[in-house]
Amino acid sequence: MKLPFGRPGEARAPWRGGSGLVPSLRAALLAALFAPIALVIAAIAPQAWVLAPVLGGTLLALVMFDALLAGSLAELRVLAPADCEIGEETGLVALADIGGKLTGRVEAALELDPRLALGGRRVLALARDPVSGAFEGRATLTPNRRGTGTIARAWLRWHGPLGLGARQKLIELGQDVRIWPNLGAIRSPALQLYLKDAQFGLIARRFRDEGTQFEALADYQPGMDRRRIDWKSSARHVHLYAKEYETERNNPIVFAFDCGQAMCEPVGGLPRIDRAVSAALATAYVALKSGDRVALFGFAARPELATPFVTDTRDFRRLQRAAATLDYHPQEPNFTLAMATLGARLARRSLVVVFSDFTDPTSAELMIESLGRLVSRHLVLFVALADEELDTIAGAEPDGLAELSMAVSADALLRQRALVLQRLRQIGVDVVEAPWTQIGTRLIDAYFAIKSSGRIG
Repeated sequence: MKLPFGRPGEARAPWRGGSGLVPSLRAALLAALFAPIALVIAAIAPQAWVLAPVLGGTLLALVMFDALLAGSLAELRVLAPADCEIGEETGLVALADIGGKLTGRVEAALELDPRLALGGRRVLALARDPVSGAFEGRATLTPNRRGTGTIARAWLRWHGPLGLGARQKLIELGQDVRIWPNLGAIRSPALQLYLKDAQFGLIARRFRDEGTQFEALADYQPGMDRRRIDWKSSARHVHLYAKEYETERNNPIVFAFDCGQAMCEPVGGLPRIDRAVSAALATAYVALKSGDRVALFGFAARPELATPFVTDTRDFRRLQRAAATLDYHPQEPNFTLAMATLGARLARRSLVVVFSDFTDPTSAELMIESLGRLVSRHLVLFVALADEELDTIAGAEPDGLAELSMAVSADALLRQRALVLQRLRQIGVDVVEAPWTQIGTRLIDAYFAIKSSGRIG
């Protein structure tokens, strides 16, 4: 049987014993129906009381006979990918080999890690494959957090042809599924096409008249910036010459992630930190294609992650593995310690991209103070996800006092947020704020703008 995965993970559960026989819902309804009939018979003809146990025994015998006709389980297999990405749908297949030819309805219930499915449970209906004769059921999982999720166990129930009796079995699986950061933006045709046509894309070319690194002298042409004229060389050769520059490469770029409480709040169904990781990895891939060096840094109450610089796209997998280890911390981040640690690690001027959010004025003040010390030596780009929920509440037309109070509070929070971002701009920090659907492209555009201006080196 062809499965939907190239190299799927697999959990096997061979049958090693008898199964439990259980009545079905249909049998329970029949028993409930026979009870008042037995009471009526006992009231009208007490001498016929023996009919009640006869009916009950007959029903019990039919349940057991029907369950035996359901057949025995030879093997159960649950196939799922060993690796998947957060927010992306992934398939799961359950295969049951049941010996009975009269087997009726077959159902499976899986106990999962809540990272793999909300509620930690999936129910599958299995249907017989006409070719192989095995029963097959499929389900879709949408991971909602990074890490390792486990498919712990499965309950399998298969009914007889009458639908009165069934057999069921609890089977331990213990299959792990690794959940990685989402790289959908990198694989998108739009980004690949953009990289091929971009100035700093996949094609190795030199671009003059951009950046700050001197390349050569060329004849001055009308329309050139007069500040590029090399007056000494022009006087020596009695001819106007202009300096040509090329964009700098090998610039160090650090993506710093706040893994604290505010970044664990959901936006668009996923935590903010995961939206930030996806945008950062897409930009890191572009930066590596552009010849720059990339490192990751994560922090909460203390620094949690610090990777060495990666210089080649062939090592991009190292960045993805490191980003997958960023944990979710229900505590406020220590910006002072984190930025001091990061600043001590950087030997030369670098582009530091900080992904963070703030919930109160006190934490915002500490963040501004810490970034102010960092911006004196490095170029800092602050990335924030727009709070669409606050925008919706503030912009909604209130229907009562409660809605009006919520709208006023949301508007105050938005004003406070705008004030903090404005203060960051005033101390020299570049700011990118956008909805989660656009944050990746906005960040890539900001990177290209900074790189072409030669502000990193």
